[in-house]
Parts: sequence; structure tokens; C-alpha cells
Amino acid sequence: MKKNICTKNTTLVATLLFTLSACQNTIHTSQPPSPSAQLTGLAFEQRPLANAQIQLVDSQGKQLHTTSDESGRYALSLNGITAPLLLSVVAEGKPEDCNQNTILRPICMAAVINSFSTDQQQVGNINPLTDRIVSDLAVAQGFIGPQQWVNSNTIKSLNAAQLHIAQTELRKGFKKALQQAGIKDANHFNPATYPMQENDGLAELLSLLHHNRNYDNNTGETGHATLSDISFRPIVGLKADGIYETFDFNRAQQERQKIQSAQKRIFIVGDSTSAVYEQLRYPRMGWGQAFAAQFKSDSDVQVIVGSRSGRSSRDFYNGRWFAQMEPLIQPGDYVFINHGHNDQNCDSSKPVRGAADVKNLCTYPNNSEGQPQYPDAQAELSFQHSLERYITIARERGAKPILFTPTTRIKNAQGQQATPVVHNHFTKQNTNNGYLFTGDYTQTIKDTATANAVPLIDLEAASIEFVNGLAAGEWKNYWLVVDPAINRFYANNVAGSTQAPDGTHFQQNGAEIMAGLVAEEINANKELKKLAEYLK
Repeated sequence: MKKNICTKNTTLVATLLFTLSACQNTIHTSQPPSPSAQLTGLAFEQRPLANAQIQLVDSQGKQLHTTSDESGRYALSLNGITAPLLLSVVAEGKPEDCNQNTILRPICMAAVINSFSTDQQQVGNINPLTDRIVSDLAVAQGFIGPQQWVNSNTIKSLNAAQLHIAQTELRKGFKKALQQAGIKDANHFNPATYPMQENDGLAELLSLLHHNRNYDNNTGETGHATLSDISFRPIVGLKADGIYETFDFNRAQQERQKIQSAQKRIFIVGDSTSAVYEQLRYPRMGWGQAFAAQFKSDSDVQVIVGSRSGRSSRDFYNGRWFAQMEPLIQPGDYVFINHGHNDQNCDSSKPVRGAADVKNLCTYPNNSEGQPQYPDAQAELSFQHSLERYITIARERGAKPILFTPTTRIKNAQGQQATPVVHNHFTKQNTNNGYLFTGDYTQTIKDTATANAVPLIDLEAASIEFVNGLAAGEWKNYWLVVDPAINRFYANNVAGSTQAPDGTHFQQNGAEIMAGLVAEEINANKELKKLAEYLK
């Protein structure tokens, strides 16, 4: 094993102590710790994770298990344990469910410890930042994501270069935030070994982050770790590796205060058409990202857009995306339920993704008589039942649910990406008999609204009317068609470029138009008079 830059040579330490802040005032060694040494740490995801299951795997394959206490802390003896270590935590569920998307997934995170210090108390925290570092290392080794590495129960060695890259990228993205949080040595910060306390600056920083693990399209398993801020702006997770977008600690604190104290909150539960996007992909934008501009400046309405690309109504819940929003919902708030695009992924005969989509994303629409359709004893695969889960939770929290039909895709009667656009949120049986049930998703949303006495915003009809009122080809000024000269992200035939126009998603102009259409529909709906009073 390559020795840590902090060695046991006390002369060298004396010489370099001022500059080697990476050591965090601790001398490191590749030697085993003393028999009485302990590993102690804090499991933390927005809050301390009490009664969580902790696992340690060392370089020889030895495993240790324990449970965190009420303050999220744990301790393990390091007698006979050799570095490096792979740590993992599971809260609110079972470890075997960390790679699931068919039930509500537990909180699952990991961390690595590359070497021991000479201290009797070794620090081993597990939190969203450590999980992202593990995620980068896992992908570099050929795993889909961190959970597959954890499930392998092995960590024979760590690639020093890969670890350095993962830590360096994280420090770049969080340097400003770490400094704002009062962490002095941001250039050498290690979230796994930092002496974190339950109420210090790092704990405050972590309380402002949303952590999750992505979905791997081909397998349906959990993928790489994702991080976003308190307002669901992406920080990292678009790709399995790559640069971070800067996290602003002070802004996040201010926005959390506004969310908590606002007169009204609007929560947008949806997919990529309403989501918030990375600055890297500008001018791509979901309509939810543009919706706050529809309100009066003195309205004190906060719009929280938790929508997530690629998610259906079913796995938006099972994948813990909604779990990030739910604790923020208060009595008198509104919950906009805007699913339907990805629920249509029910073609089991589709190459590569077919089986995974049906297992994890698919929900089936109602039949022509308006009755839910689903396999025996699997009501969760009904689109109506899936939508009703959000309605129930919103009402339980004292909020008012509103159902939305999806925005239209640019698709004419022949299925071509062209106008005039027609209603297209339905499925028909194909020649491979890939669909267990078929039907109309837009009509199912209307059925669900009627059955549950929920206000309906028919955004599909409004967006069809808008696009069909444009001149031929003008839709490309609103949907995602971006010249690479504007943003190099859209070079090389990337979806959404001029070479590969995207008739589902929006650029800024289109997002603003869709947000305006939503406002118009709210104004026209007698059931939403109180909400309309806040609009411009």
C-alpha cells in the first residue's frame, strides 16, 4: 500500500506540519492500529441517522456490524482490522433493499477510509459527501454505483489517483460552502475523517443537501450518487463522474428559511418536463423552474420543484425523490402532481431497457371504461393508484393536491416529430405484444381527478393549442433545440442539439411559456381562486 503523505517520521512532520493540513492535525500511517483503537463516526443525512445499521469491510474481507445510537453515532473496535475500509449505513429499511426501486428504498450511503492515524480514536463518518466519493471510486472500478461495490463486500485496495480525483472534485464544488460553514482547511477537507459534531458547520451544511442515488436505465438498479441543494438545484449527479456545480451555503440557508416561513408553498412532483436543471445544460429548463416568476413579488409564495428526470409516478416515490419533499409540506400548501410521460414505459419487448422499465417505472392506464388495470395483487402498477398515493399524502399533511396532464410531445398524427401536434399520451399494443395493458394516460389523470375530487390542470391540451398556433418549425424556438455555438454541451449530436431536436423537453423560452399556461389554467379554474390571487 502506498504510504500516506503523513508519515511516522516526526522530523518530517515537524517540518511539514504547517503545510500538510491534509493531515487535519493527525499523523497517518499504513500500519494497523493498536488493539485498543476504535473507529467512531457520525451517520448523517440532513440529520443524524438514529438506530441505523452500520457495516465495515476491511482489506482482508473482515466484516463488522453495529447500530448507531440516538445521536447517529457508532463505535467499532479496530482490533485485527486493516485499512482500507469500506463503510456503509442503512436507515429506515433493510440493507437488502438498497438496490431496489419496486418498494420505498431505505437511506443508503457509504464511505472509505484509506489509512489509519496513530490516534486511539479513528474517525469514520458516513454522509452524502462520502457517498459521492465512494460513488466516483465505484464507477471507476466498473461498478454501476456505490451500492454494487458495497454488496461485493470487498475492498482490497484503493487506487490513489482515483481517490485523489474524487476528493479534489468534491473540494472544488464545496470549497466556498465549506469556508462559509466555518471549515478552515477546505483545500484538504475529508468528509469521512473530519471530526464532525452534531451541530457544527459541517452538520449545518449537510442539512441543506438532498442526497440520493440515481437509477440505472439498463438494469433498473440504483446508480451513482446525486446531490442537490435545498431548492433541488443539481450539484452533481448528471454523470457518474465529472465536475460539480458550486454549492452556495449562505444562499441555501436563506432559501430554507424562506421555505419554512412562506405564507404558501407549492410543491411540484413530476418528471423532466418540470424539473430544475444544471447550469451546464442551459438553456434547458423545466416549466417548474420558471414557475415562480408567475407570482406577485409580494406574494410570499415559495415554489419547490422536486421533479426528477426520467422518473415515473411510481419510482419517483419508491426511489425516495418524494421523500425529500414530503417533510417540507405544511397545511395550506399545494402539491402539483405532474406525471405521465415515463409511466408509459411498459413495453417489455423493448431491447435492453424493456424488462427493467416494466419492473421499475411502468404504471398501467385505466381501461376505456375508466377502471384501473394492473396485474393480480399488484395495484401499485396502476397509474391511478400511483397518483392517488400523492393525493393521500398531500391531504394527510393538510395540503391541497392538484393533478396535471403532461405537456405535449412534438408528435403529429403519423408519429413524426412535426406539427400539427395531436394527443399522444397513450399506448397501443405492438406486434411483439409487449404491453400487458394499454390505454390513455391523459384520460386516466382526468378519471383520477374526478374520482378523488381533485382540481385538474389540462396542460396537455393547453400546450397542444399553443404549439399548433405557431408557424411550421417554430416549435424549435421553445422545445429543446440548441445550437452548439450557444452551448458546447449540445455538440456532437447530443439530444436537444440542432442535429437531434428534442420535442419533449424545453429550452428557457418554452419553459416560460408552459409556466404561463399553467398560470392561465389556474386563473380559469374556479376551484383555485385562492391560489390565483397570488398570481401576477
